[in-house]
Amino acid sequence: MFKKKLTAAVLSLTFALSLGAGSAFADSKMDKVIDSAMGTTYKSGGTTLDGFDCSGFTRYVFDKLGIDLARQSSSQYDMGDSVSRMEMRPGDLVFFNTTGKGVSHVGIFVGSGKFAHSSSSKGVTISSLSEDYWANRYIGAKRIMSTDAYESLALE
Repeated sequence: MFKKKLTAAVLSLTFALSLGAGSAFADSKMDKVIDSAMGTTYKSGGTTLDGFDCSGFTRYVFDKLGIDLARQSSSQYDMGDSVSRMEMRPGDLVFFNTTGKGVSHVGIFVGSGKFAHSSSSKGVTISSLSEDYWANRYIGAKRIMSTDAYESLALE
């Protein structure tokens, strides 16, 4: 009986913590940059806090971290090393085909199956990779940051 109650309590706590979990980069440099941009409106061609398109947002975040990214999502897809869904870590770029013509959307994986991106309907937001819309359009992920950069940005 006690074992069942303990197991239920642990599962409940785990579930509650996962609901509140944001970025695995909590309080890191990357998390702070993303947080500062949350809610920024979508603007085609936008690259600033006055409005972002998807690749403008990813480029802005990485620029604030001292990492240079290409301007367009398709060009960003040509950068870095491919990683599987199982290997993804916060800071990896995730790519989608939203137009039927190849890479057309990019976001930043933040952990817990979620990514930050500039949505044309919601502006800068966090979405789940498991949402049908994104799951059906997912192309892949690329690792841009070296392990040293990742550790530096994730731990500071």
